[in-house]
Amino acid sequence: MKALVFDRELYLDPHYPDPEPLPGWAMIRVDMAGICRTDLELTRGYMGFKGVPGHEFVGTVTDCDEAPWIGRRVVCEINNACGKCDWCARGLGRHCPHRSVLGILNHDGCMAEYCTAPVVNLLPVPDDIPNEKAVFIEPLSAAYEILEQVEVGRNDRCVVLGDGKLGILCAWVLTTVSDSVILVGHHATNLAVAAWDGLETTGDVQTVPQGADIVVEATGSPQGLQDAIALCRPRGTLVLKSTLAAGGALNLAPVVVNELTLIGSRCGLFARGLQGMVAHAFPVERMIAARFPLDQAVQAFAEATRPGALKILLEMA
Repeated sequence: MKALVFDRELYLDPHYPDPEPLPGWAMIRVDMAGICRTDLELTRGYMGFKGVPGHEFVGTVTDCDEAPWIGRRVVCEINNACGKCDWCARGLGRHCPHRSVLGILNHDGCMAEYCTAPVVNLLPVPDDIPNEKAVFIEPLSAAYEILEQVEVGRNDRCVVLGDGKLGILCAWVLTTVSDSVILVGHHATNLAVAAWDGLETTGDVQTVPQGADIVVEATGSPQGLQDAIALCRPRGTLVLKSTLAAGGALNLAPVVVNELTLIGSRCGLFARGLQGMVAHAFPVERMIAARFPLDQAVQAFAEATRPGALKILLEMA
């Protein structure tokens, strides 16, 4: 099969070995995949990754031990848990120490004609959700993870730093539970895309009043956390969404002095993201900046590194 491969550099392999599903797994023909910041960080050394990247996708099951899944359009959870350890027993398979992660850790991803996933990870996509929306279920679920970790009330003042794909999705999700959400970014075009359902936006972090109850850091830059710390009220909550291959100097004294709660936030449950997509009709298609065929995947990655670039999609057919 054709596959995008990273091994010290990105290249398209037209004869990459077809994946072989394990018992209880499904073979999935990838219809559409998205490039996210984590994929870019993998090419900069994050996780020491080698193989086929990609974890945001929608596809169609072509082979599976459970016949009813064959032919169904699906998205799937990206963490492949062992199902046997203490973390899995607690319902925290996303933190299973024995897990593999689609396109990130010990398992080839979706930037190929086919990928595999455990059947337990599959979710059927409703017919009225097109591929262009379904491909956003993974990052939308990550945005919803904030609400699994933090109780957010209507009167809580929320600030999201970062006007990339994930930052915009986090801001949209927060507007469903809070009447005061500000998205801070550096790209006027992205902020215009983000304007939805009363969301306030600004291109200057200095104009944002300090003392926010909840600050989400999704800038993808070391400076973002320092800005988030400065904006948060004493005993407020910082939610960290950025994953970086390299960091920088960081002064954590204000975290101690102001007794801030610091929360790392990663993957979310796809069922919650899919439910939110149906309930709120988030205009995710606004974020699609360009589409490339798989044959031009290397060029697509180059486009995704452009400052301010929003969602770049790979279309397999």
